[in-house]
Amino acid sequence: MQLGFVTAILPDYDLRGVFQAAAEIGYDCVEVMCWPEGNDSRRYAGITHISAEQFTDSDVETISQLSDEFGIEISALGYYPNPLCPDLEVAGKYVEHIQKVITASEKLGINRMNTFIGRDWKKSVDENWPRFLQTWPEIIQHAEQQQVRVGIENCPMSFTQDEWPGGKNLACTPAIWRRMYADIPSEYFGLNYDPSHLVWMQMDYVAPIRDFADRIFHVHAKDVRVDQHRLNQVGIMACPLEYHTPKLPGLGQVDWGSFFSQLNEIGYQGPVCVEVEDRAYEGSTESCLAALRQCHTYLRNYIPC
Repeated sequence: MQLGFVTAILPDYDLRGVFQAAAEIGYDCVEVMCWPEGNDSRRYAGITHISAEQFTDSDVETISQLSDEFGIEISALGYYPNPLCPDLEVAGKYVEHIQKVITASEKLGINRMNTFIGRDWKKSVDENWPRFLQTWPEIIQHAEQQQVRVGIENCPMSFTQDEWPGGKNLACTPAIWRRMYADIPSEYFGLNYDPSHLVWMQMDYVAPIRDFADRIFHVHAKDVRVDQHRLNQVGIMACPLEYHTPKLPGLGQVDWGSFFSQLNEIGYQGPVCVEVEDRAYEGSTESCLAALRQCHTYLRNYIPC
């Protein structure tokens, strides 16, 4: 396995700065954010370390040279919008950019791209399914043509009032994953697996590693702390941020020994990228770097150099 981090935590750095920070700390790789250039109000969104808008052979050469200079690989290109949002014009732009990022991944020889399925958060899973079937076969067909594996992160995206009640990503449970892969049985359609989301959803986060072994293309390392006292007050129907907090690996409730043991059992040899979303480490760039150093120190117990 290779240890990396998601570049969204360093929004003020350019790609050279990201690679340099990764090399200085001792990481092997980074998942690079590829949002369209411009503002996005969502936390950790709108960050562009590689632009896929007008991606050229010159960009490939420049990025490859940086990768070689610092000895840092790119684990995947990441872009996490809501391609099933109810505004069809906006959703169409999201889909178009997902395809551009897939193409850029192929040009770079990375052959991994991570994203969300999306969801109309005011509708049920069944009510969203026709849109899923209208939208995703075309995206995966494009990925197949480019030979790029698309990893869907299993985050429900149901944290804030504007995402309530259903969240903005369908692909958050094993039952839904099975339905997705039954309807689109492509070998290029898989998971960017994050155990922390299943913890606060009160689900087993180790068993899916075994059950979906051939679908795990990429892994996010993030921990979570569920405040049981607060949960006892507001209940599971409250907005999830009322009773849970994302944490750095080792500071929450994920049993990382069991997690990595199961990854080893299935023979997973891919990237594991830290996703820093712990507000205790967001006060400054130095705090973010401190978080990355702490995560590196902790996770090297499970992913040795």
